[in-house]
Amino acid sequence: MEKRNGGRIEENKEKWVHDASVDYKGRVPLRASTGVWKASLFVLTIEFSERVSYFGIASNLISYLTKVMHEDLSTASKNVNYWSGTTTLMPLVGGFVADAYTGRFYMVLFSSFVYLMGLSLLTMSQFIPSLMPCNTKMCQQPRKVHKVVFLLALYCISFGTGGYKPCLESFGADQFDDDHLEERKKKMSFFNWWSFALCFALLLGATVVVYVQDFVSWGVATLILAILMALTVIAFCVGKPFYRYRRAEGNPLTPILQVLIAAIRKRNLTCPSNPALLHEVPESERSQGRLLSHTNRLRFLDKAAIIEEKHFEQKYNPWRLATVTRVEETKLVLNIIPIWLTSLTVGVCVGQGQTLFVKQAASMASVAAVGTLIAVPIYDRVVVPILRKVTGNERGISILRRISIGMTLSVLLMVVAALVEAKRLRMAAHEVLTVGETRHETMSVMWLIPQYLILGIGDSFSLVGLQEYFYDQVPDSMRSIGMALYLSVLGVGFFLCSFLIIIVEHITGKTGNSWIGKDINSSRLDKFYWMLAVINALVLCVFLLVSKRYTYKAVQRRAMETDCCKSDEVDMVA
Repeated sequence: MEKRNGGRIEENKEKWVHDASVDYKGRVPLRASTGVWKASLFVLTIEFSERVSYFGIASNLISYLTKVMHEDLSTASKNVNYWSGTTTLMPLVGGFVADAYTGRFYMVLFSSFVYLMGLSLLTMSQFIPSLMPCNTKMCQQPRKVHKVVFLLALYCISFGTGGYKPCLESFGADQFDDDHLEERKKKMSFFNWWSFALCFALLLGATVVVYVQDFVSWGVATLILAILMALTVIAFCVGKPFYRYRRAEGNPLTPILQVLIAAIRKRNLTCPSNPALLHEVPESERSQGRLLSHTNRLRFLDKAAIIEEKHFEQKYNPWRLATVTRVEETKLVLNIIPIWLTSLTVGVCVGQGQTLFVKQAASMASVAAVGTLIAVPIYDRVVVPILRKVTGNERGISILRRISIGMTLSVLLMVVAALVEAKRLRMAAHEVLTVGETRHETMSVMWLIPQYLILGIGDSFSLVGLQEYFYDQVPDSMRSIGMALYLSVLGVGFFLCSFLIIIVEHITGKTGNSWIGKDINSSRLDKFYWMLAVINALVLCVFLLVSKRYTYKAVQRRAMETDCCKSDEVDMVA
């Protein structure tokens, strides 16, 4: 009888998804008809159109600012970095609001409206005569109203991205059940193929959209992007019955504050040697979410889970007594800080691909996407299965090790970029005598292929690894914020890039030979790249030290099925 009941329980777990998610009617989701790839593909569709729009604008923005707005290289680079930085920092706000109040689905719908408004304003600034840069084809000084509307449109897109970026990817990943082995493996592939789709979007944005901007008009390009976005928003809404939804759980920062205050209140107590004596919600009373197992890091916080005899009547006061899971979630957040700080140089390197690399050759930006498009399928379909057998890890290699490989490639990227730029400057300074005139020797654009390929391959390790890390290693209630933290790595990296440009300009400008001049031939970008190579190498060393001492999330999983592979997470079968 017991065996029969056990079989029914397992059959029930296989049929229904018990991971705290609900279907569009608020019921427990049916596994066969909701989630996994059939749902995440709808999410990928709207993300694809958003990235085509973003990359189509970002890839050519510095050219628009210099050619139409007539800004110098330094000012244009800083403005692009400010916009890119704002775009990647706004998700911190959108992610917090989604996790705490609206849920991811409704945040995506709201962001769609704001994003479409930005694309519409951008289109209007190119077609409405009073909003155009000027009445003539060649514009020496654009109208101020055009600048205002153009910047307003750009920052509407930033605000729309603030809701899109933290919610779309985490909403897509929510379609896979962590307690189900096959779905968990599919989720690991999801992050790889998500990046593949984004790079395909980058390829289209940096080639087709940029071509239309350059040879047709910016107005036609933005009109196409607005129509594409509208169609994919409709497609996203059509997929509503197939999604698995996570309810907003209130302010996710409150439990962290409660743990800190409870630990400070009980700072004079001694932690028990047996972690089983610490307070935790029994599995039988577990209503939703996953329980975390005790870890030995940051032992001071364990005091928040000590049950006090004299305050037993306040057992259910979260400001005095926290569960082990809440304590471990607080530890996760604190342990993210050094990883976040040491990852910022990744954002600095990505920033080069959108600014100074573009001024070297705008047409080559798509090569980075090609590098990622090649690397991701090979890694997901060939390398990971081999590494799973060799290491016994579900991911093939740990998340932080994957990030460290990408950061190592960033060092190599800057070295190669410096060498190529130094050679280009030598050739530009060399005069060649031709029939009737003297001209400067030019370098073939093909010399830039290696640095762009390294950038793309490096992104397939560092950026994909960071996406997975900030989704997987944050508390389950903070996954939108986790994706926002990943984007903030890029955002702060862009601002750091602008800050470095300002500092380098100030210091080297005193000698009269600034490393970053008005144009690329009067600059010494090779020295700037060498400086970035040294900075990246030093930060990589710190990252490796932090990674060596890092402890991954320790999850108590519901028993459904097991296999021989281990995960970065410490599994405790409940």
